[in-house]
Amino acid sequence: MKVFFFILVTFLLLIVQTVIFPSFRIFTQCFDLLIIEVLFLSLISSHHSVLISVVLIGIIMDSISGAVFFHYIFSYVWIYMIVHLVKQLFFKQSFFFLLLISAVSILIQQSFVLFSIFVKQDMEILSSFNFITALHQLFWGLVFIPLGVWLLQVLLQIWENMTEHLQKKISKNIEWYLD
Repeated sequence: MKVFFFILVTFLLLIVQTVIFPSFRIFTQCFDLLIIEVLFLSLISSHHSVLISVVLIGIIMDSISGAVFFHYIFSYVWIYMIVHLVKQLFFKQSFFFLLLISAVSILIQQSFVLFSIFVKQDMEILSSFNFITALHQLFWGLVFIPLGVWLLQVLLQIWENMTEHLQKKISKNIEWYLD
């Protein structure tokens, strides 16, 4: 049932990022919202199936973003790997850890953008890279990623309670029907 929850969260974050946020001027320089889900998945599980999920989320974003293909896949995989390395050193529920990982995640994505500009163009084009937008995204990430991770944790707990209640109710109805 957790799989359905994360599929719903992925589509919700995609809709907010691609449809709703571009309508508001204040959010035009917002960070990639799917980083919240990638971080959350990396924090709650150490199973390798999460890496497959992270790659699938990256494929979806690469397909709809118009960015260089593999940009999101690589950035999400790097975020996942760095979270696994760093969470062994820190208490993963601490606010400092979440801020650190949020900043590193935004910087990873911005460095991939910078690298793709460098590969595609000449060194002179690097001067046109919008560092102000990168700083805005870093600010928004430091504000909203910890909040988003906390919100996903609360929503997942609610989801698990609802599905557990539904499973008990269904099993009770099946027992009644079979008797």
